[in-house]
Amino acid sequence: MNFRVYCKVGSVLLCLINFPSLAETTKFTVLHTNDIESVYDPVEKVWDDEVDYIGGIYKLATLMGNKRDDITDKGGVVFTFDSGDIFTGALSKASKGKLSFDLYNEMEFDAMAVGNHEFDYGQKAFVEARPRANFHVLNSNIIYKGTDINFAQPYAIIERGGIRIGVIGVMGVDAFINTMSSSSRKGLDLLDPLETVNKYIDVLKSDVDMIVILTHQNRTAPMQTNKENDKSVLRGYHEDYAMAGKLKNVGAILGGHSDNGLNKPVIHPETGIPISMTFGQGMHLSILNFEKDEGGNVTYIDGYLEEVVSDELESNEKMVNLIDKERNKFKKLAEVVGVSDSFAYRLYFSESNIGNLISDSRRIYTGADVGIIHSGGIRADIPKGKVTYEVLNNVLPFDGNLKIVTLTGIQVKELLEYALKVRYGQMQVSGMELVYDSSKPEGKRLVSATIGEELINDKIEYTFAVDQFLALGGDGYTIFTEGKTVDSGLSSVESLVNYYQEYDVVKVPGLGRQIDLSKK
Repeated sequence: MNFRVYCKVGSVLLCLINFPSLAETTKFTVLHTNDIESVYDPVEKVWDDEVDYIGGIYKLATLMGNKRDDITDKGGVVFTFDSGDIFTGALSKASKGKLSFDLYNEMEFDAMAVGNHEFDYGQKAFVEARPRANFHVLNSNIIYKGTDINFAQPYAIIERGGIRIGVIGVMGVDAFINTMSSSSRKGLDLLDPLETVNKYIDVLKSDVDMIVILTHQNRTAPMQTNKENDKSVLRGYHEDYAMAGKLKNVGAILGGHSDNGLNKPVIHPETGIPISMTFGQGMHLSILNFEKDEGGNVTYIDGYLEEVVSDELESNEKMVNLIDKERNKFKKLAEVVGVSDSFAYRLYFSESNIGNLISDSRRIYTGADVGIIHSGGIRADIPKGKVTYEVLNNVLPFDGNLKIVTLTGIQVKELLEYALKVRYGQMQVSGMELVYDSSKPEGKRLVSATIGEELINDKIEYTFAVDQFLALGGDGYTIFTEGKTVDSGLSSVESLVNYYQEYDVVKVPGLGRQIDLSKK
């Protein structure tokens, strides 16, 4: 609708000016999350003296509800999207992902992308839990091997308040190949992300006002709680940025997987596409504002991250009740297994005390020469004080028994040179000490390594206690697939539970097992 202003002198019409009606302009907002990973409770913000706790899914739900009410009260329209990894964690694992979908229903999501962690309990569990979703669960480029059949719904059209948004989900190659176990992706193939997205853009572009791409790509996220305060561990958004430069008819890319939080969306200089991402784990909400004019043209206005300051937000009671109901169903998770003498925390690119603790437990309770865990496998910190089964299962939520892998000394050196590339964070060790120089070229960083206080001998065989993911070559550790492997009979978390149950108080080990000469 237009309105007109007539300019007249006496009975003479001098001019007629058409103005667009302000009522024809519609403002709408996209709320975006990624990689919440079943972090349900607030976490202590130890890196900030002004905020005690951050996050908590029932606090995030309140913030989202407040934003939605405020925007709609002013005549705006709200859409809510997530870029994947809603599974993992003790309660999600206990319910085989069902609780995650129930919570997202309560948060009124419109669509999510499939993340690699949606396969943590196997394809079957994910497929069985997925119908609980009252929203679209999207992926366009995972297909059943030898067919052209999509594993999930490739796209959706969501219409609200006169706005039609087309949404496409896509997973990156690294996320599919290196961060999912081979057993989880058995029978599946991955199509080229960019080609597939362009295919569905062509399908959607004439039927919608705007297209949004929900990506689960980029480099694997650093498993470090304070990553927003340690820029050295942030993993970038290079795949999202490259994709943004090669797309047309797209309003936004909403990213996931790397947890590289962007305080303001990055605008690609050639295409003008904004890229959004949070730091993950439900600690921030990304907010992007758009406007649709009377001609149907959509313009990005602005965007920002808002921190979920737990102490300033009420808890969403329906969310709390869903979580409490699940905890009551699995009462063992609430049992105290031991006491920790200090805070055990994650560091992604460095030796960490929690990494040393877990590796010690693996070496001790399997009898292996060396215990190992990759930094990406440590999913939470351990607080000082009483420690429950739920805490330890949040730290190590993945299924599968520990494996004992036998490698020759030559293979061990090859393993260590690969680990020192730090493609997926620092390898955490027990029973081994390393001296290396990270300033040297890849493949030439190892200076010396001892196992059992003796330098590694090329001709001797050594046993390593590793989780199933690494034993199958996960995170690029393919050297483990070349060794002789036997099952330990202990699940990934059992050795850690045993450690806490054996001692009245567990002394968290110090650092010093891995020395980088370039940093001395």
